[in-house]
Amino acid sequence: MKLHHYQLQLKWTGNQGKGTSSYRAYSRDHEFHFPEKGIVIPGSSDPAFRGDPTRYNPEELLVASLASCHMLWFLHLSAEAGVVVLDYTDQPTGEMQESAEEGGYFVKVTLHPKVQVAQQDMIEKVDALHHQANKLCFIANSVNFPVGHEGETFV
Repeated sequence: MKLHHYQLQLKWTGNQGKGTSSYRAYSRDHEFHFPEKGIVIPGSSDPAFRGDPTRYNPEELLVASLASCHMLWFLHLSAEAGVVVLDYTDQPTGEMQESAEEGGYFVKVTLHPKVQVAQQDMIEKVDALHHQANKLCFIANSVNFPVGHEGETFV
């Protein structure tokens, strides 16, 4: 068994002078620092929860992580299977449910990959590769809701 470790720095930048003295007294703004990469990603909460719509929120970053992980596995599996992918785009969607008793939680994420392959005969292999990528994606294996895909493949 291999263990992998991931590290970053999260810094809240939303103290507007009164800290969290009330629900409306502070901003949800924060930053994800990746020192080894030299970048900072601006974060906030979803605008529905008083967040800044110009910053990335945890919910959309989770959906993005699932889509990215799936794509990377799909590309890897395609290369191994002799399927030449020329273009790959996705517009993933996530559905989160919120209740007073349980808080919020995702109920599903659906990936919508559009894949261009080099030859017509490669199209028939693509769906099986998506299913295999779903099974292998580290992020999808770590969540407790279904991650599906509704793809489109063309030459």
